[in-house]
Amino acid sequence: MDEFILFIQQNIHIAPYAIFGLLLLAGFNLPVSEDLMLFISATLAAQYPDQLIPLFIGVFMGVYWSDVISFYLGRILGPHIFKIKFFAKMMNPQKVEWFKTNIEKYGILTFIIGRFIPFGVRNGIFLTSGITGVKPIKFCIYDFIAASISTSVFFTAYYFIGLPMIEYIKKFNLIIFIIFALSVLIFLIVRKRQKRHA
Repeated sequence: MDEFILFIQQNIHIAPYAIFGLLLLAGFNLPVSEDLMLFISATLAAQYPDQLIPLFIGVFMGVYWSDVISFYLGRILGPHIFKIKFFAKMMNPQKVEWFKTNIEKYGILTFIIGRFIPFGVRNGIFLTSGITGVKPIKFCIYDFIAASISTSVFFTAYYFIGLPMIEYIKKFNLIIFIIFALSVLIFLIVRKRQKRHA
């Protein structure tokens, strides 16, 4: 990654395109960190103010279209995705059921809150939306709004605060993930008890 940062610093005019391209790979569940791309974009924008708008557009479009890729993977592959080892590690029928319940119950709020939860939860929401048949136009609108909020928040924070912000966001992400994990656990326990009494 150090080599990548050095390369785009030396070729700042192509940085937005490089970041956009890398983020598209994240849509296929490849290990490209959205948070890291946002940090790199924001810190580069602080160093090269004339590139602020191109860098923000590049990272935002990368974030958004990687979500769309993930959605269509779920839509095209459907439940067969559980048979693919590459995706089976992060998704299972129980998680899909939990995501589906929350998407139906809370709608766009699930997308907005989900964008702030790390460790594969974001992609889980997008894949589930595709698997469970969420309408593409609905997904695109919901995710566009959610991505606009999260990208703006993180980009602005990294732009003005820089490296120290990473530690704050790591702690914030950990807290959010713990809350998410507990809610999934409670959901599964309640659902299991309901099935026993049915």
